[in-house]
Amino acid sequence: MNANVALRKLKLVKGCAGGGPARRGAAAARGVEALSSSCLSTSLAGFKSAGSSGSSGRAGANKVLAQAAKGSGVFLFGFGGGAGKSNAAKMADWPPEGNTLPLATFAAGCFWGVELRFQRIPGVEKTAVGYIQGDMENPTYEMICTGMTNHTEAVQMTYDPTVVSFAELCDVFYGGHNPKQLNAQGNDVGTQYRSGIYYHDEEQKKVAEAKKAEVAGAVTEIEAAAKFWPAETYHQQYLQKGGRFGSGQSAAKGCTDKIRCYG
Repeated sequence: MNANVALRKLKLVKGCAGGGPARRGAAAARGVEALSSSCLSTSLAGFKSAGSSGSSGRAGANKVLAQAAKGSGVFLFGFGGGAGKSNAAKMADWPPEGNTLPLATFAAGCFWGVELRFQRIPGVEKTAVGYIQGDMENPTYEMICTGMTNHTEAVQMTYDPTVVSFAELCDVFYGGHNPKQLNAQGNDVGTQYRSGIYYHDEEQKKVAEAKKAEVAGAVTEIEAAAKFWPAETYHQQYLQKGGRFGSGQSAAKGCTDKIRCYG
C-alpha cells in the first residue's frame, strides 16, 4: 500500500473547518487500525499497544511518541510541504510581547483555515496556531498527529473587546465548522481535530456554555485553557503566506472570500 492510499484510508488529508479523554483514546486506536504496516516504517504494533491498558500500553505510546520526536519512521502527517521539515523548527513566539488584550482560544479542525477566518474579524489583533489541552510538554506537529498526546489543533488570539466581544467570536467559531462532529472535521479524523472552546476566565466560560446551549447536538468541548504551545513557525498564518500551493489568501479585515483550506 503506498502512502497516498494510506492517507485516503485514514481520511487524514488536511481539510477545512469533542469529546473526553476516553473517547479520544478510542478514536486514536480506531484510526491506527486503518493503517497498513507496509506503508510505515514505524511498527503498527507500537500504535496498537498504545491503545491498550496498563504499563505495556503506555510503553507502546511512549515509543511511538519518541520516534515522532526524533522524526524517525515515515510519519504521514507533515502535509503541505511540512513533511521532512525539522521537528526542531523554531516555535513561534507567543503571546505578543507587551500584550494587554484578553486571549481567546478555539479549536475547530485543521488550524490553518480556522486561523484565517479569525484573522479577518475586526477587533482580532494577533493570532497564533498551536496545540492545547494535551498531556505532554512542548509537543511537535508530528507528535500531536499520532493522536496520543491528547492535544488539539487550536487558534489562540488577542482581541479588542471594544471592537468585538467574546460572544461574537463564539458566533464566528460556530459558524465556521461542524460542532456536531465528534473528534473530526470533514475528512480530518482524530482527536486533534475536535471542537473546543478553552476559556480564560469565568465570564468567557459563562458565554461559551450559553453559546453551546444554542446549538442543538453540539459536542464542543468547553474547558479552562491549559498551556498553549505555539506550533512551528511554518504553520503560522499559513494560508495568508501562500499555503501548500503558493497562492496567498487575504487576511484583510472583513474579507469574505471563500477560504481554500488546502492553501
